Amino acid sequence: MANSSITQLMTERFRGYLPIVIDVETAGFNSKTDALLEIAAVTLTMDEQGYLIVDQSFEAHVEPFEGANLEQSALDFTGIDPSDPNRQAISELEAMEMIFKAVRKAVKAHGCKRAILVGHNASFDHGFVMEAAERCELKRNPFHPFSTFDTATLSGLAYGQTVLARGCEIAGIPFDGKKAHSALYDTEKTADLFCSIVNRWKDLGGWDMVLDYQ
Repeated sequence: MANSSITQLMTERFRGYLPIVIDVETAGFNSKTDALLEIAAVTLTMDEQGYLIVDQSFEAHVEPFEGANLEQSALDFTGIDPSDPNRQAISELEAMEMIFKAVRKAVKAHGCKRAILVGHNASFDHGFVMEAAERCELKRNPFHPFSTFDTATLSGLAYGQTVLARGCEIAGIPFDGKKAHSALYDTEKTADLFCSIVNRWKDLGGWDMVLDYQ
């Protein structure tokens, strides 16, 4: 549980929304028809000076939903074999319930009203999360239905780079291209990049709320 000062800082910083970093790996670009194969989430918190930091990571390998389309070109790109038993994949319902439970817990701990998805080209990840929640008939979706933070856009503004690996490079964040296209790795790097941009803006004087907790 975040302490009261951190809770207030986070609540004030994003207007009551808690940023949750998400990345998905899929079997295509169509969220309505193509399989969700991996999903990862990173929760964020703040230190007592108001700097955004990574908190916890969660991931799931996902079984394609019944009737899902699997584009071979997408599988070749990610290197994922949906039939590999070593993936230890779980159902889409189990995966989404696990991620949503972790997100709701983080939202509550920080005194926020809802989560807002952070992603690199966030509309893609947001679309797959929303479609999966709809397929699974999950009523307690913690994410804002349409608003997101897109690190491709933010990185273009802050560092002049829209590609995740290049943005991380300019920000001084180590990035191993051999580990890319794993949902967990990409989520963790996206989280690092988002924190870097938000904290840099704070250092430049763009957000510096001084709160008195005495």
